[in-house]
Amino acid sequence: MRDVLIVGAGPTGLALGVDLARRGVDALIVERAQGLFPGSRGKGIQPRTQEVFDDLGALDAIRAAGGPYPARMIWKDGERLGEQPMFEPVEADEGAPYTQPLMVAQWRTQEVLYARLVEVGGGVDFGREVTGLEQDAEGVSVRFADGAAVRARYVVAADGGRSAVRRAVGVGMAGETVDPSPFLVADVRVKGLDREYWHAFPGADGTGVALCPLAGTDVFQLAGKLTEGTEIDLSLDGVRGLVAAYTHLDAEDVTELHWASEFRPRTGLAERFRAGRVFLAGDAAHVHSPAGGQGLNTSVQDAYNLGWKLGAVLRDGAPQALLDTYEEERRPNAAAMLGLSTSVHRGEVQRGKATVQLGLGYPASSLSEETRAVPSAVRAGDRAPDGTVDGVRLFDAFRGPHWTLLGAPAPVAGLHTLPAAPQSYGPGVFLVRPDGYVGWAADTTAGLDAYLARVGRR
Repeated sequence: MRDVLIVGAGPTGLALGVDLARRGVDALIVERAQGLFPGSRGKGIQPRTQEVFDDLGALDAIRAAGGPYPARMIWKDGERLGEQPMFEPVEADEGAPYTQPLMVAQWRTQEVLYARLVEVGGGVDFGREVTGLEQDAEGVSVRFADGAAVRARYVVAADGGRSAVRRAVGVGMAGETVDPSPFLVADVRVKGLDREYWHAFPGADGTGVALCPLAGTDVFQLAGKLTEGTEIDLSLDGVRGLVAAYTHLDAEDVTELHWASEFRPRTGLAERFRAGRVFLAGDAAHVHSPAGGQGLNTSVQDAYNLGWKLGAVLRDGAPQALLDTYEEERRPNAAAMLGLSTSVHRGEVQRGKATVQLGLGYPASSLSEETRAVPSAVRAGDRAPDGTVDGVRLFDAFRGPHWTLLGAPAPVAGLHTLPAAPQSYGPGVFLVRPDGYVGWAADTTAGLDAYLARVGRR
């Protein structure tokens, strides 16, 4: 019996696979397709996700695979009207070294995560389509289209917005249409257009197309919003016609079409993120408008939250009740991000401080214990900022699957310790979870043993 079966080899499943592999958890990823997703779809890597990839050992490769976002250049009738910044600036400081989104085509992000997965001993079985499952008190039996079956203690549905696993366990998803207009996204080669800007060609009726040079590649991502009721043609000729209609380029200037897809922006939130031994993560749990770059990033945060909890239960003897905190923490967070994505899509919120995800936390979680008489700027449930203590960078100290204690000697083996927290944290003793959030904060170590026992660190 496997410890964990992950269904879906997108960013969610791959990130979770990396995290579980480094914890010594026997996890297998299965993917219906014959290979990794080929398109650029989710291309924004927010600063908080960069911190996650730093911890997972993938940030250097992610940076090499992409680059910064260019400014937007607005065009009308073949003339440049001027440029606009894509994001409101967020100033970096010691506590937040990454503040600007990276542009990385989704297919490249997945290649990096897949390479990291293999490096830490994990793998993916491609061409394995799930057709059904049954669960009991000991595990889950998953059936595949080829007649084979796998049994695992836990299953994670990371198989997208049309999740077969979510349907199999009978979890509903409620949502709304964000925009009734049809949208197209495609990866194309284009000549006659520079790669210094994200070129936008707005139409007079609220429609339009944009051509964004994909960092780290020699192709452009084309995004188009069309008139409601339009039938979208995803062929090369169809894409060429769209470019010719909205831009000063000729149809033949689109020389290649690598990938194309159509969609109508909508939201969706699963009624539950857990059904017995089955967990929902990523698009299987929440579906976003692509505006603001929140979907992929929220999905990676799901994986990061669930990974250490599965590891604690399966390897450290933590009570199974710890797994209930996955839904407790992630579902409200996903709901908030859905609202943010919709607001960005409708032009009500600017990309910037609101979208970098550095302010997200779990202050209301049952895992967040704040016992100080006078809490400081950093509280239990907050993201643990970076900083330096005795010449040691905190993000270096946090990196890995362990817990970190700031301000006191470790009472049990397996905790990393530093003699104090940075001044920016304020006074106190802080226990930082494996996913980089402060789980426990107190004036002294009184109560620490009880908290550690609750999370499996006896």
